[in-house]
Amino acid sequence: MNSQKKTETIISFNNIHKTYITGPVKYEALKGITFDILKGEFIAIMGRSGSGKSTIMNIIGALDVPTSGKYILNGKIISGFNANELARIRNREVGFIFQSFNLLPRTRVFKNVERPMMYANISKNKRYKRVYECLEIVGIADKAYSFSNHLSGGEIQRVAIARALVMNPSILLADEPTGNLDSKTAHEIIRFFLKLNQQGTTIVLITHEQDIARFAKRIIKVKDGKIESDRLNGIAK
Repeated sequence: MNSQKKTETIISFNNIHKTYITGPVKYEALKGITFDILKGEFIAIMGRSGSGKSTIMNIIGALDVPTSGKYILNGKIISGFNANELARIRNREVGFIFQSFNLLPRTRVFKNVERPMMYANISKNKRYKRVYECLEIVGIADKAYSFSNHLSGGEIQRVAIARALVMNPSILLADEPTGNLDSKTAHEIIRFFLKLNQQGTTIVLITHEQDIARFAKRIIKVKDGKIESDRLNGIAK
């Protein structure tokens, strides 16, 4: 049974193209991207600005749809979903962690983490229990009633991770999650990702930093809208 879980495909990109059209100008951001991500993997997607990595992230996170090709998440063909269906996927299937944290300022930690559950109309009792579970996971349950703008950068990112975990998503999608952190705090956060991954969480990390990507078990490099390389990677000790 465990071997089946390890080989279960959670994300499948099949010949994904994405073209943006602005007036007479066409820009092909993705040119036939194909890859699979298995349940429990820790993947880093790398590339320079304009490489296509952000477009891949937006499609994985149901923030955008491909022009052509098939995107399957957890057995669902996401590439054909309408706006309401995509919103549901964003809320329930994907836990987002951003460089800019995207927390509500001057709002208590508890309320920031609770927010996705409120959108999903989950009962107050269930919300209370789950928020504290997630704050315990990230080690800041004692900060539940602190204001988000009174926390350190590392604590803020931990709140963002708790918020990403609160809906039990299929994947954690982290977009340059250490970009606003100092080097020491950045490595603490990445090592926390490693811990989550060891517990079975599927993580997709978007980064341009080799020093951060080296912690992933697999690195996909993107260049000019195509996959340049896709290789397994050792984990830094």
